[in-house]
Amino acid sequence: MSVRAPVSGLDTLHPHAPVQVEGGEARIGGSAWKLAAYVFLENRLAVAGLVVVVVMFLFCFAGPLVWRVDLVHTDIANLTQPPGSGHPLGTDIVGKDVLGQLMVGGQTSLEIGITAAILATTFGVLWGAIAGFAGGWLDGLMMRIVDSLLAIPTLFLLLVLAAMFVTSVPMLIVIVALVAWLVPARLIRGETLSLRTREYVDAVRVMGGSGARIVLRHIIPNTIGTIMVNATFQVADAILLVAALSYLGLGVPPPATNWGDMLSDGVAYTYAGYWWLIYPAGIAIVVTVVAFNLIGDAMRDAFEVRLQKR
Repeated sequence: MSVRAPVSGLDTLHPHAPVQVEGGEARIGGSAWKLAAYVFLENRLAVAGLVVVVVMFLFCFAGPLVWRVDLVHTDIANLTQPPGSGHPLGTDIVGKDVLGQLMVGGQTSLEIGITAAILATTFGVLWGAIAGFAGGWLDGLMMRIVDSLLAIPTLFLLLVLAAMFVTSVPMLIVIVALVAWLVPARLIRGETLSLRTREYVDAVRVMGGSGARIVLRHIIPNTIGTIMVNATFQVADAILLVAALSYLGLGVPPPATNWGDMLSDGVAYTYAGYWWLIYPAGIAIVVTVVAFNLIGDAMRDAFEVRLQKR
């Protein structure tokens, strides 16, 4: 039966979580996924982070539909204007509206960050799952490749790759993904080493299931918690990596922009007191990265509880 009673350690998860009593023992009812949702929603910082991410998406993608400004042509009459009624965040050194640039630049940063995180996570998951399931010399070879690439400083590898290719949004996505897939590969390989010895994997083998089927249908789905948590952190890391590349002058070419480009351009003029050229982009980067990290932390806690229930 389901009851609502103060049960130590259970009511702290969520005020509406159903408590079931079975054999004199009280526990949270419902599926493991519902329990994970309860734990996530109880984390106020995570909910705040989720709200920030949603607001940032609306700001970047819906904002330009409302705040229409010219971000292509220069406006000599409005160079480096401080925030005012016509320009809430001021104008830059060529007269472009900073608020409009913040919106459009956020589109580029979020698109690169999310797409690069998806590519890196997908490739890293497949690499790690195959290596862990195969074992033996193939596992050793694949993981030594990962270790070798991890030994190279990330920023140095990014600079080399960015210098080798003409930078554009698709190329930045590929460059960031090439250095970001290593961590998920190691994480999933460790998970796979444990999962491949489970009884259900042995059952699939006995039934004639192929290795590819075991990896794709049984091992990877059982690492979904690790995958989702890592993907969240990957988005935050990708946004920071793009900002670092752009700050070093290897971002998307004009007239396209991103938060890193805005930060780089603003730093060059801080001596003149044009604070509105650096703070909006810097705050946007910090707030977005912190929000994704808060979501990732909460998801990690939620999936740990889900696995404990199982």
